[in-house]
Amino acid sequence: MIRKLRIKFTLVAIFSSLIVLIVLVGGTDLLNYRKVGDDSDKILKILSDNDGHFPVREMPDNAGEPRPRDDFGMRRTDSPEIAFETRYFSVRFDPSGSVTSVDTEMIAAVSDDLAEEYAKSVYNGARTKGFIRDYRFISVDTSYGGKLIVFCDCGAGLSNFRNFTLVSLIVSFACLVLVSIAAALISGRAVRPVAESYEKQKRFITDAGHEIKTPLAIINADADVLIAENGEDNEWVNDIKKQTARLSELTNDLIFLSKMEEGGELSVSSKIDLSEVLSDRVSSFKAVVLAGGKTITTNIDKDVFINGDPDRVSELINILLDNAVKYSPEGKEIFAGCSLRGKTAVLEVENESLSRLTDKDLDSLFDRFYRADRSRNSQSGGFGIGLSVAHAIVRSMDGKILVQRKDNGRILFSVSVPAVV
Repeated sequence: MIRKLRIKFTLVAIFSSLIVLIVLVGGTDLLNYRKVGDDSDKILKILSDNDGHFPVREMPDNAGEPRPRDDFGMRRTDSPEIAFETRYFSVRFDPSGSVTSVDTEMIAAVSDDLAEEYAKSVYNGARTKGFIRDYRFISVDTSYGGKLIVFCDCGAGLSNFRNFTLVSLIVSFACLVLVSIAAALISGRAVRPVAESYEKQKRFITDAGHEIKTPLAIINADADVLIAENGEDNEWVNDIKKQTARLSELTNDLIFLSKMEEGGELSVSSKIDLSEVLSDRVSSFKAVVLAGGKTITTNIDKDVFINGDPDRVSELINILLDNAVKYSPEGKEIFAGCSLRGKTAVLEVENESLSRLTDKDLDSLFDRFYRADRSRNSQSGGFGIGLSVAHAIVRSMDGKILVQRKDNGRILFSVSVPAVV
């Protein structure tokens, strides 16, 4: 459990850092990209409004002072040489869609044929603004019914954007690696208080369990003496024996869970015929099933073998069948079966639930003392620990136990463990 907690701590730290980096780097890159597009759009607006060229302006006497915004919303003093710094070209179309002129005077990297190819692609498309490779374009209607498509070379701006993106990704990856290493190193110290508390809890359960066993054994022995002396069964003495048996069972289960969480293994491991064990357990439950007005059906494949502790495998099946019998409505059917699926042995127990279990209930069924319906479970005599024991038994055999609600409302417990051929 502590190892899983450390892994979760590390993953949360990495995931949180990843989210921050995505927002930071992604937001910055997006703003840079939009800045390239917005600056180009302002230039294209000037060009398209002036028939594909920059307007000729006379320089004022106070050339060194900031000039007011022009009619296009740009300060030409943001770059006094903007007309000479910008590389652009334009293509004109008549109303019939034929190219009437191509102007590539202000760019050397694009030939007339290539400019015409780009322009026709824009003309035949639905967009009036966007990028073709490294060129930002705008398409506007002309006064004579045709179209003017102006392109602006954004290669320098896009190159800076790509370089910044590459560098930011490399730096972000390096930061993420450092955070991962730091989180892995710090996680041990971060979860240490929880680990110490958990170890004390497990030690207390184990020690208390062993201490409780002795007085329970004495009480049970005293009850046997009372019965022997009276010569006949006594209602109150029988109740004492029944309750001491329940407490003994609970104590043993708690000790077992504690040992499993400490990384213990089953005391005995041998080849088991799961088919035979399941058939035997189903037979022992038939009387209880019939007494409750229910039915049980099986589909047990032969020769399904697994490795495990025979007593614990029987206990696992008992827990699942007992759970199905207790919480199935009267008159309903319980199903139990096992099969071999490739190299995996699958044990299934299915029943209809008395109440509608939510997804939260299903996720918590294997937690200790969890009760989906506390009032009903109290009446059933359970402690809410049986499925936790089943989960521990399956995990000790390197298997998995899952629970799901089927479309027809029935609850299916499925156990998958490695098969022995």
